[in-house]
Amino acid sequence: MISKEHIIKRFVSYVTVDTESDPNSNTTPSTEKQWDLANKLVEELKAIGMQDVSIDKHAYIMATLPSNVDHDVPSIGFVSHFDTSPDFTGAHVNPQIIESYDGKDIVLNEAENIILSPDYFEDLKQYVGQTLITTDGTTLLGADDKAGICEIISAMEYLINHPEIKHGPIKVGFTPDEEIGRGAHKFDVEKFGADWAYTMDGSQIGELEYENFNAAGAVVKVKGKIVHPGYAKGKLINSMYIATEFINSLPRMETPEHTEGYQGFFHLHNIKGDVEETVLEYIIRDHDKGHFEARKEVMTKLTNELNDQYGYEVIVTEIKDQYFNMLEKIEPVMHIVDIAEEAMKQTGVKPIIKAIRGGTDGAQLSYMGLPCPNIFAGGHNFHGRFEYVPVESMIKATEVICKIAEITAIKA
Repeated sequence: MISKEHIIKRFVSYVTVDTESDPNSNTTPSTEKQWDLANKLVEELKAIGMQDVSIDKHAYIMATLPSNVDHDVPSIGFVSHFDTSPDFTGAHVNPQIIESYDGKDIVLNEAENIILSPDYFEDLKQYVGQTLITTDGTTLLGADDKAGICEIISAMEYLINHPEIKHGPIKVGFTPDEEIGRGAHKFDVEKFGADWAYTMDGSQIGELEYENFNAAGAVVKVKGKIVHPGYAKGKLINSMYIATEFINSLPRMETPEHTEGYQGFFHLHNIKGDVEETVLEYIIRDHDKGHFEARKEVMTKLTNELNDQYGYEVIVTEIKDQYFNMLEKIEPVMHIVDIAEEAMKQTGVKPIIKAIRGGTDGAQLSYMGLPCPNIFAGGHNFHGRFEYVPVESMIKATEVICKIAEITAIKA
């Protein structure tokens, strides 16, 4: 159905453009270099024949494939993001094409002895005989989520070239800054005009997700007092020691490395400190809304207890909600999940329905009035040097998009 060579060429043309986002920037997009790929995508959408192609001042891209049937069909959308994570460099990506993977270690970088091994990354074993695209060990790949963009554009191109496949109106949306939690912040749901949508932003083939974490971020500022250490008795207050008390008072086993499935966590992801001030940055995650609220309360209560212990405001904790579990918004419209599941089955893909231990643009979009489950894009080991994507998974994701459009038109 979809040419492997065509998919590879398109995907490589995307990942070799650096689009790393920046959480410390206040602009949208957060980095100027995201415009490089955004403008390229606009031209490509026009070139394949999409209608109403637009890009706004914040680099949000939208386009429409008009209906080719004469009866009313709901408008459906497909959404992906073009930025890559700041967790690991996305500059000078040099993709490696591994044909007919033999199930053995893949040497990503011989000089630095960087090896992608199935002994450690067991998911590799399910792709023996397939074509893999990997990094060269010095950057991330960017399949998160340039694979999703590649699949959406390839599906639109296929539908345009095969008008015998009947479909209703299809909306396409590409966003900046998803990796720093802002992908949907300036998304114009009304302009997009879809009744529902799907983010193509999952991992392995078959993933279909409509539950995600409730999420918050916490910044904990600990105040100390600096005096000469030789004359410090009864005067010096070391903020780093108090910060350590705070860290050790949270449940030690409720961290990412000790949790799975529906288990939530506290994650300390950054710490900067000296005697006078230490700043801790946490993310708080839980699928259950009650447990999520309780986790925030634990941090607030701990802050108050330490302040009482020291007799003054030694700690200030600021907690901000980031996104919520989309399940609440998807349950009333479960037919949109059923359509995606049926599309997978009809294209020979076994659905893997599970909760996301993270979030997508779809979580925020669902609360903005656009119900938006998440579908696999095919990649593995996101945000690091061991990222890879099987080309066959991208082809199947492209087929699933086309089939969703077809089924929606039939069921209307």
